[in-house]
Amino acid sequence: MNDSLEPDGPVTEPLPVVQEGPRGRAGTASSSDVANEAEVAPELRRAVARYLDHLVVERGLAANTVSAYRRDLARYLEHLTATAAHVRVPRDITADHVRAFVRSIREGDAAHPALSARSSARVLAAVRGAHAFWVTESSVDTDVASRVSPPMPPQRLPKAIGVTEVENLLAAPDPDTPAGLRARAFLELLYATGARISEAVALDVDDLAGLHDEDLALIRVTGKGAKQRLVPVGSFAVAALDRYLVRARPELARHGRGSPAVFLNARGTRISRQTAWNMVKDAARTIHQEERITPHTLRHSFATHLLEGGADLRVVQELLGHASLATTQIYTRVSVESLREVYATSHPRAR
Repeated sequence: MNDSLEPDGPVTEPLPVVQEGPRGRAGTASSSDVANEAEVAPELRRAVARYLDHLVVERGLAANTVSAYRRDLARYLEHLTATAAHVRVPRDITADHVRAFVRSIREGDAAHPALSARSSARVLAAVRGAHAFWVTESSVDTDVASRVSPPMPPQRLPKAIGVTEVENLLAAPDPDTPAGLRARAFLELLYATGARISEAVALDVDDLAGLHDEDLALIRVTGKGAKQRLVPVGSFAVAALDRYLVRARPELARHGRGSPAVFLNARGTRISRQTAWNMVKDAARTIHQEERITPHTLRHSFATHLLEGGADLRVVQELLGHASLATTQIYTRVSVESLREVYATSHPRAR
């Protein structure tokens, strides 16, 4: 296992989109962010930039989400410019233009690979969000994108792993090294809370204020849209966090300037998502499960094991931070599939 505490490197998360332009002031979008092709109509660039500013300032979306929307919309403008030169303002766009764009990203071209149904639906979500915003700001009268249905991705069940496999994964990091202590605490936290990797990376020490509550240990997690929730933490995760906070974090913090982050790198600053990802993959590699296990596997396993243990679906929804119960219901299918498999292999008259 790699116990190195080297400073975080760049996060490389390829997106099927056009190149970003230079950024404007921190956290906001300039028109050059949206598309750097000179022939794109200026009003289209400005309209998209207003929407991105709305996402940052009014909706408070995470930087990674806004960056993905920015790139997807840049590709949208690129497509409109290449295929519908008469489109100069949002009011010129029709539902047929949006449908043609969806077809183009599904088929791909020399500059862009074809996208899966799931990735295409994500890109279309950015486009639909922009069109809905233009209606609210009265740039257009009708939301033409709302008439365009996203491609239907194949139904894929979350990939949970068994309790024994989880226990093996959590025990993989070396508890005698600072990197191992950090990795053990991070993994225990992911499984104990079902937090997304971005949520765990974003934790500050103040978010752990309820960790030693006499009745129930709690941490504060900030999810999508800056929505906060309190999540219980089990005793194993509390112990792992305590060991990290006492034995490893002070040494890491000594190299920095007083970062409030819970999980620090060798420079004493907040770890990156890439470093967090590597911690999970290193542990998975140790138990020879590198291909099966990702940070999201622990989130899926958290939800699946709760439901198998009798937890109420709405409680699991709250713990995961899902806005819609329909999103959480996918885990009930996991349990049903598990029951079906056990029945098929165990009952003498199942076949």
